Amino acid sequence: MAVDYTVIVVYLAGMLAMGWWGMRRAKSKSEFLVAGRRLGPMMYSGTMAAIVLGGASTIGGVGLGYQYGLSGAWMVFTIGLGLLALSVFFSARIARLKVYTVSEMLDLRYGGRSGLISGVVMWAYTLMLAVTSTIAYATIFDVLFDMNRTIAIILGGSIVVAYSTLGGMWSITLTDMVQFVVKTIGVLLLLLPIAVIKAGGFSEMKAKLPTEYFDPLGIGGETIFTYVLIYTFGMLIGQDIWQRVFTARSDKVARVGGTVAGTYCLVYAVAGAVIGTAAKVMYPKLPSADAAFATIVKDELPIGVRGLVLAAALAAVMSTSSGALIACATVANNDIWSRLRGAIKPSGGDKDGPHDEVKGNRLFILIMGVAVICIAIALNNVVEALTVAYNLLVAGLLVPILGGLLWKRGTVAGALAAVSVGGLSVIGLMWGYGILANEPVYYGLLLSLAAFVIVSLATKPTDAAVLAAWRERLAGRGAEAETDAEPATATQ
Repeated sequence: MAVDYTVIVVYLAGMLAMGWWGMRRAKSKSEFLVAGRRLGPMMYSGTMAAIVLGGASTIGGVGLGYQYGLSGAWMVFTIGLGLLALSVFFSARIARLKVYTVSEMLDLRYGGRSGLISGVVMWAYTLMLAVTSTIAYATIFDVLFDMNRTIAIILGGSIVVAYSTLGGMWSITLTDMVQFVVKTIGVLLLLLPIAVIKAGGFSEMKAKLPTEYFDPLGIGGETIFTYVLIYTFGMLIGQDIWQRVFTARSDKVARVGGTVAGTYCLVYAVAGAVIGTAAKVMYPKLPSADAAFATIVKDELPIGVRGLVLAAALAAVMSTSSGALIACATVANNDIWSRLRGAIKPSGGDKDGPHDEVKGNRLFILIMGVAVICIAIALNNVVEALTVAYNLLVAGLLVPILGGLLWKRGTVAGALAAVSVGGLSVIGLMWGYGILANEPVYYGLLLSLAAFVIVSLATKPTDAAVLAAWRERLAGRGAEAETDAEPATATQ
């Protein structure tokens, strides 16, 4: 295992080094939060694929393949479909808005007043997403070093918090590119073919497993529909995803690069399911499906390769964790704290001079990072936490966001009603039906839609000047110049 340990240690040291390098580039708010809005297609595609394919997509995707066969690909497949839909239909418009958060978009579209409540919902989602990603370190470090759960979470979480705090989005972008390469080599090029060969090939897999393992709909129609509702639509509206769209240097990069990343996700989904199916042949009686990934890596891969594949699992977890962390901190600082601060000090500025926005955002990443680590240590049920996060996101924010982009009659009152009714109803329904039930997000989303339409039609239409300014921003005009961004050559 010495070689494997060396691979992992070098990888983790590299993440910290890139955080330090990113700190030298992140000199403005734009650089720190959205990498100066100048990523080219290569880096944009890699970082977008890295953030959406986390520990759940890697370890969980293999686990679903172990449990259901090829239809276990549907969870990750719907993530890819969501990214494709975002990239083809919405990313160009989102990139042209030149904002930092989803709540800023809602304020632009509806004329203000919706940002704080939507920011709270988005903050809760990104916080729980960061927590669930951080918990996954315990699984990986346990395989590597037989490490205590709490120590594993602190170690993995501290590394992510360190490089994210140092360089913001620049550090995260650089580390995500490395993570994308490591995941591609470790999972697609090494683990996938080795797993299939060790299982005896596809013919042997078909001979040893029930036929439903090769039914593309074997996981069940209702489950697939729920995946679409939560993950496909969740990809359209999450702050962690939108913040990556904001890094594109042009709307064309956002559209084309995102399409490439979405297609990559579809391939990754099938690969995970095939690996899990192969693991079922080799280890038919594992104590849990989620143990399939760690078991096949530990028992079947040669020294060195095993370290690289485990580094790929770490890469998957770190990319999602860092993306969720900076999104959580951005929302907390820009959508919640700055608005509360403005309400307390309506006159604006600090007596001591201009507010240092980079320093402020860096501080919020550190604070949110410590909070995430503490919650991850205390929390046990990852699936329930992630379900709560996505239910709140979809039921609370899907309708006002897509409604704002697609329906000009939507009003700020309708948006506030949709966020409030959707968010509160899904919480109540989870209490009644159970957190893991499908009904809360179904009914919560329908109630949110009804509230949005009814209240919007019953209230005065959005002011024509607000809509005119909104159309200008959608067209890529009218955005305030980002004077804090340093001119530089676009990064490929």
